[in-house]
Amino acid sequence: MVPLSEVKVDEKLRYIEEPESIMNEKKVNLRNKEVDLVLVKWKHHRGPNSTWERKDEMKAKYPSLRKPHRKRSYAQKTLKSNSELRKDLPRGHKAIGTKWNFRNIKDERGIVIKNKARLVAQGYTQEEGSDYDDVFAPVARIEAIRLFLAFASYKQFNVFQMDVKSAFLYGKIEEEVYVCQPLGFEDPKFPDKAYKLRKALYGLYQAPRAWYDTLPTYLLENQFERGVIDKTLFIKKKDTNLLLVQIYADDIIFGSTKEEMCKEFEALMHKKFKMSSMGELTFFLGLQVKQKEDGILINQSKYVKDMLTKFGFLDSKPASTPMETYKQLTAMLRGEEVDVHQYRSMIGSLMYLTASRPDIMFVVCVCARFQVRPKDSHLQAVKRIFRYLKGKPRLGLWYPYESPFELLAYTDSDYGGASLDRKSTSDHSVNITAEAEYVAAAQCCSQVLWIQNQMLDYGITILNTPVYIDNNSVISIVNNSVKHSKTKYIQIKYHFIRDSNEKKLIQVLKVHTDYQYADLFRKAFDVGRFKFLITSVGMINSE
Repeated sequence: MVPLSEVKVDEKLRYIEEPESIMNEKKVNLRNKEVDLVLVKWKHHRGPNSTWERKDEMKAKYPSLRKPHRKRSYAQKTLKSNSELRKDLPRGHKAIGTKWNFRNIKDERGIVIKNKARLVAQGYTQEEGSDYDDVFAPVARIEAIRLFLAFASYKQFNVFQMDVKSAFLYGKIEEEVYVCQPLGFEDPKFPDKAYKLRKALYGLYQAPRAWYDTLPTYLLENQFERGVIDKTLFIKKKDTNLLLVQIYADDIIFGSTKEEMCKEFEALMHKKFKMSSMGELTFFLGLQVKQKEDGILINQSKYVKDMLTKFGFLDSKPASTPMETYKQLTAMLRGEEVDVHQYRSMIGSLMYLTASRPDIMFVVCVCARFQVRPKDSHLQAVKRIFRYLKGKPRLGLWYPYESPFELLAYTDSDYGGASLDRKSTSDHSVNITAEAEYVAAAQCCSQVLWIQNQMLDYGITILNTPVYIDNNSVISIVNNSVKHSKTKYIQIKYHFIRDSNEKKLIQVLKVHTDYQYADLFRKAFDVGRFKFLITSVGMINSE
């Protein structure tokens, strides 16, 4: 038996699925003579089990292994298409090391369905200026993904997903980069040579940007238009029909008001790239997407289950709300200090969950303030969040088909709510004096303007968006263009909300405190009020 770290294996090694007693020699296939190990996968009634055996031992059992396969290996194909072998390394350049990464691909049940090997460059040894310059590559915001799904629900079309195989290997790089020969594939005649890269390898700093330059160029050459605000959104129009494509690295989601346009896009991508079409969108960036007959549901129930298992809360008693109403967290609370690494790990896991769970947004942000020196009382507050998730693991955002496509905004603020510095808590929906609520309203307005501009790429014009505020003073300040005495301490950058109001981009309206849905992001509530708020923002339990 050989440890996995010592294995040199081709990416596409075939499995032997039969038991030893009925194994057929013709099904044993060694991809390359320089690969010294072969994976044999045995099937038993207890489930699949994989073992690694040495090539010479396998040769003794099965003579067909003595004849090497004529096809080039994954490594040889990659190096031939992405690089050229040079005799001498130019002066002033150094060769970047390479290594093999091995990974088990699992399905949704946690069963290993594929063993994958990938050649990567040791990019951490690159030097800025000589090996790379600009490495920035845009990625889609999580808000853009939710907006994409909301629009699909409004237009009632299905969203599909596809993945580009080894996407970064398609990107062409402009810098002069050299890499060492990969382990197990050295040229015996020229062992000191280095490869000069023409295209990117995984691990290089510039690999994501090189890929992003390649794919948009191809789409723009085929009558696509790039989004004005979101540079990862591509649109193609044909008569009154629309095809939308959203890109996040090598993952692509797309949908159209006409099904034929989706098929044409899939065929277009297959012409240039090796694709794996996964059909309808079900899982993307950790979000589970359920496309039902009457709407689209987004949740992270699988991620919640993994978190509960990781931190040992599967058997805990569920809590009705994520935070106690009578208990305020401060940095001066007494108690023993807890493991800071575990506390930060729990907070980080919860922060990722807020992508589809606005019900825990406020309490997670409160607990995140105490990551420097967390006390036992802070840890107990975090544990209560996990106990709440234990009782509500399938809660998610619901986009029904029958609802109109409207943009409504709610803004509120908790003046001096932060116990550490007495700053106001604000978030496009959070603060009680006029100054604090005015700043929160301006932040809310900036998010509204971003959505309005984003919807222009979708072909929808949204003007005069209602922004609901429960403070009459703020409404008066926004509607009054003359500088008010209450606003002289507010920074000038927040006064753009007045211009937006004058241009009819937004309109500020009064809302009763009982129907101020932004309260969900401002403080803790009892069970009745909390259930009303999460229902009002469109959260339901998935079955």
